[in-house]
Amino acid sequence: MAGQPLRPSTALVTGASSGIGAAFAGRLAVDGYGLVLVARDADRLQQLADQLAAQHGTTVEVVAADLTDPAQLAKVEVRLSDRPRPVDMLVNNAGFTLGRRFLRTTIEEQEQLLDVLVRAVQRLTYAALPGMVDRGRGTVINVSSVGSYVPQSTYGAAKAWVTSFSEALAVEMRGTGVRVMVVLPGYTRTEFHLRAGIRTRGPQFLWLSADRVVDDALRDLNRGRILSIPSKRYRALATLARMSPRRSVTALTRRF
Repeated sequence: MAGQPLRPSTALVTGASSGIGAAFAGRLAVDGYGLVLVARDADRLQQLADQLAAQHGTTVEVVAADLTDPAQLAKVEVRLSDRPRPVDMLVNNAGFTLGRRFLRTTIEEQEQLLDVLVRAVQRLTYAALPGMVDRGRGTVINVSSVGSYVPQSTYGAAKAWVTSFSEALAVEMRGTGVRVMVVLPGYTRTEFHLRAGIRTRGPQFLWLSADRVVDDALRDLNRGRILSIPSKRYRALATLARMSPRRSVTALTRRF
């Protein structure tokens, strides 16, 4: 109704306890969003929530959930589809990698990887979109990887799905007032590699900060872009990967 104050926007961020997810949470708090933070580590998540609430005076809700568990994933879906407490922005950021060759993992580990990188992204997006479409506004940001353009076993294949899914959905949402964008970071200084037991490789100039990734992503969102690749160097590398013969791309990935 006319004369009523505008409701503050709310953003739900998965994988929010560290890395790119924490950077999104911090930046969105600065921008005045209320937050719903999702991650497995409840204590760490609560520490971040307390910090952001104290620093920025924003409302922060914590949902501790392991997205490989269907029941816990469903808890996040319910929060996203809660019409009286609408979520205006969904950031599907949660992710991990195994750091080992395909046959050196278990099939259970492979399934868990797909649960987080594919199934959770699909289900959470599906839970959020109906309310956004009905309200005529909303944003979904899916965090993929430039690795979606190069062969990387299950991880790269899953990220390729995220990229393709997001680009197609962005077209489908045209005219609804709902935006969908996919972010493709390159090497980013987070706990991602450490948790997977991966020795960090690649030239130092290729490494980005999580804050840089988020700043570039939100700038690209404001510019109306569907795909955000942080930094000119990664945009050039992504273009090269897409245009080069697949044999050359495969050979190059073995070096990194």
